[in-house]
Amino acid sequence: YHARMNSSDYWDVDVSSLWHPYTRKPAAEDTPFPLIARGKGPFLYDVDDVRYLDAISSWWCCNLGHSHPRLVAAIRRQVTELQHSILGGLSHPPAVQLAAELASLFPDSPRRVLFGSDGSSAVEAALKIAIQFWHNIGVPERRVFVSLENAYHGDTVGAASVGYVEAFHHHFDSMLFDVRRAKAPCCIGCADLSADGSCDLPCFESMRSVIEEHSDEIAGVIVEPLCQGAGGMNIYGPRYLAALAELCIERDVLLIVDEIATGMGRTGSMFAFEQADINPDIICLGKGLTGGYLPLSATVVKEGMYNTFTGTPDSKTLCHGHTFSGNPIACAAALETLKIYEEDDIVGQAERLGLVLAEEIAGLAGLPGVMNTRSLGMIGAFDTPDAAAVCRYAFEHHRMLMRPLGNVVYLMLPLIVDEELIRECVGVLREAVLAVVNEQRA
Repeated sequence: YHARMNSSDYWDVDVSSLWHPYTRKPAAEDTPFPLIARGKGPFLYDVDDVRYLDAISSWWCCNLGHSHPRLVAAIRRQVTELQHSILGGLSHPPAVQLAAELASLFPDSPRRVLFGSDGSSAVEAALKIAIQFWHNIGVPERRVFVSLENAYHGDTVGAASVGYVEAFHHHFDSMLFDVRRAKAPCCIGCADLSADGSCDLPCFESMRSVIEEHSDEIAGVIVEPLCQGAGGMNIYGPRYLAALAELCIERDVLLIVDEIATGMGRTGSMFAFEQADINPDIICLGKGLTGGYLPLSATVVKEGMYNTFTGTPDSKTLCHGHTFSGNPIACAAALETLKIYEEDDIVGQAERLGLVLAEEIAGLAGLPGVMNTRSLGMIGAFDTPDAAAVCRYAFEHHRMLMRPLGNVVYLMLPLIVDEELIRECVGVLREAVLAVVNEQRA
């Protein structure tokens, strides 16, 4: 099919048949989207072999870049052996091995791993597990969740309820359940920070108040650790997370961390919560789990919680699952991803490259219209009222693929880039900011 069609043909079919996620309906007069045919490293290539820099890791998941030879080989090997087999009443080696490998990454292994497909699936599972856990131990009144304002945890009904973003979800208000919300912390531009970056955490008082007032009805608290992603790359410090974990223990509240975007080395540690030295009850993983090559997510649960789902009566069974939960091809990709992370020290590399990115992003401060420059590991961002125009310039003049978040411009490059490419990307952003400002003044 590809060989019989050129770019124009593809675009004609695209606008008549394809529904793009988070993309307004294309009009016939719009500039056609790039039609991506292949990828290599941090780059994507369209059907005409034009090269683009994937500056957001294809929605924050292709941490190892594209067409990594080891990942491709692992997928090919598994395809020839077992393509799919359900995990309901059966098992298969890739799922068993991956569950064990993932559980071993956490400080209180053993843990139990429930596989899903995308990040929203992992969050939905976490919410259901939390609710049923309290039922299983005879406290069914614990059924309310607490989350942060401006959080994002996915687009399914439960995930959108706890991670409500007005711009994304307001049409679906009637479908969503009530959630207690605490004010989100934000260390960028905070007047309470001292010169050494410390403070008394006044931002935590909102969360403390919510938990202390409603702890008898709270099933769990869910947060994106250290960085609220789709909410605007809102970065906060590990001390807030540590205080939250301590309060959850004190009030016997479950703590769920959504590591779907922040995990797998993105923040300079394997998981962001490690920087706060805490031990969450439930951890949600996705995106980079397979290197971004195949859909797979995981909900990782403390063994003690899992044990409440065993034995009689049958009502203790978790009646939750998906057709492709633990698909063997996806599990094989994830197993190889974990091997690459260990053997190539991907997390250490992300930590080192993050220092370069932090220095480069900080250097944009003072440019016209640039505010709140910030970084965390291999996440770099700044605010500007012309975010869409800046991203459009970067694409049109340098073929750098980005997607603004409101007034936020951000970079989430693959973790396998080098220092030179980081500096080149931030240089493009500097050029784009100045070009947009000059155009407006003209």
